[in-house]
Amino acid sequence: VDAVHEEGALCIKHSDGNIRPILEMILDEARSVTRADAGAILLWMEDRDALEVAILRNGTAGESFGGPEEEPPPFDPVPLDGDGTAGTSTVERRTVDAGTVLRLGPPVEGEGLDFVRRHFHRDGTPVVSLLSAPLMTQEGRAIGVLQLVNARGRDGSVHGFPEETLPFIEALCSDAAVALDNRRLLKAHKDLLESFIHVLAGAIDAKSPHTHGHCSRVPVIARMLAEAAQREEDGPFAAFHLSGDEWNELHMAAWLHDCGKVTTPEYVVHKATKLETLHNRIHEIRTRFEVLWRDTEIAYLREVLAGGDREAARRRLEQRQRGLQEDFAFLARCNLGDDPLSDDDIRRIRAIGSRTWLRHFDDRLGLSHGELRLREGHPPPELPATEHLLADRPGHRIPREPGQHPFGEHPGRFRMEVPELLYDRGELHNLTVRRGTLTEEERFKINEHIIQTLRMLERLPFPRELRRVPRLAGTHHEKLDGSGYPRRLGAEELSIPERIMAVADVFEALTATDRPYQEPRTLGAALRIMRSMADSGHLCPRVFALFLRSGVYREYAATHLDPAQVDQVDVEVLLEGLPGTGR
Repeated sequence: VDAVHEEGALCIKHSDGNIRPILEMILDEARSVTRADAGAILLWMEDRDALEVAILRNGTAGESFGGPEEEPPPFDPVPLDGDGTAGTSTVERRTVDAGTVLRLGPPVEGEGLDFVRRHFHRDGTPVVSLLSAPLMTQEGRAIGVLQLVNARGRDGSVHGFPEETLPFIEALCSDAAVALDNRRLLKAHKDLLESFIHVLAGAIDAKSPHTHGHCSRVPVIARMLAEAAQREEDGPFAAFHLSGDEWNELHMAAWLHDCGKVTTPEYVVHKATKLETLHNRIHEIRTRFEVLWRDTEIAYLREVLAGGDREAARRRLEQRQRGLQEDFAFLARCNLGDDPLSDDDIRRIRAIGSRTWLRHFDDRLGLSHGELRLREGHPPPELPATEHLLADRPGHRIPREPGQHPFGEHPGRFRMEVPELLYDRGELHNLTVRRGTLTEEERFKINEHIIQTLRMLERLPFPRELRRVPRLAGTHHEKLDGSGYPRRLGAEELSIPERIMAVADVFEALTATDRPYQEPRTLGAALRIMRSMADSGHLCPRVFALFLRSGVYREYAATHLDPAQVDQVDVEVLLEGLPGTGR
């Protein structure tokens, strides 16, 4: 039930089929007690500021609607500001007995007395008595009206509604309003939670262009794959079935699976070069090379002024400057992280870094309190000071704050190696990273998002039917061979929904078109990578085989991938010899 509070009243839409059995019970009970020929329940529609027929029972004309599978016919809404008893009863929140007015004769065109009077008079049965009772919540809000037509006595004659039945009708309407209001509150809470989840997922996607759209697309793949598993009639998924609550758990977990990324620093996620923090520090290195360049020129000029061999001095100058150009170009290439470093590369980086230059300015001026604190215990050298071209300085080592262990209060349940430092921004430490751009500390910080996801979600008081949301959201980086993170769970500990989440997460990441650090992969290339991951124990081979056989990959690609990515995929080749599939 969708509802809106406005000026002390409650507006309800009866779009939720779950309220129809309640309405049917209310109306049938009221008709039974009063022996009414017919009746209807009208609910207030906020968007129209009018009453709309939710359920109708007409014993005289044999008409009815409002059963669980029925949609109401297109009756005109009843305006609240008209002169009918339905609007009067709702607005004034009182029971209206219109019997005296009705005895004056049949309705006149345009009189606008009531929907019920106009409708039930069509079969020729005179409307002798009409009762309108508001549906009142405990807070005194009217959410609609119950109307009854033609109360009959035991002898079958039509008469007005007996006064002794009015308290029962009003109590019945009150109970009904409370039940409807509770349904409204429950749905409002669910809608609020769903909206909060979407807002959080949207914020994570908006935070980084590297993962834009990821949180909203993984739920699509997970749902499609779970539906495919549930359709299986034999094989490993024959017994797989999700209840309504379990579908809600999977849906919510898929939307929240990366919520811990709100704690991941943006520069770490975006780190495109090895020396990058909030900016690319290659510029600082280049400035030092500029200093060495000028030092070579000064040395050349001094040698010439001292009467040395000008031509020999020129050759030495050019050789030194050529060496500086080559060394800086080498460091710049290493900074990109495109190619893995060999042992010789690392030795050359360290040899270049050992060169020295002369610093004449105090490097502690203009620093923040935090930066100065990192240098405590390391007194400044006398100026001018000899500096290495590349160095790992005390100010580069960022310790973990006391009491802020990434695993929280229960570290024993996580099985990840935690680096000693929070960050190590040493120039040599970063430039000598063998593959990619991330240091050990930064890679842990990125992987830590899954720990934060679990810790964040476990703090929320999920109801019993959603209690598995944290676990489902926090296992999509686990692997069947037990080498995943953060808890190194093995195949026997991972459920089918958890395995589905892992496949959905990987497939979306491999095929995403909005990752600036990679060209969008074709469908075939992404599936070949996933096949190797299934072979190595990263992904579940049975779930991956279902992903292929069911055509989920193709259905998703049709609506979410660029047409240029959708190439021909030989499913049989990808399935051949897949572990656990019997092929």
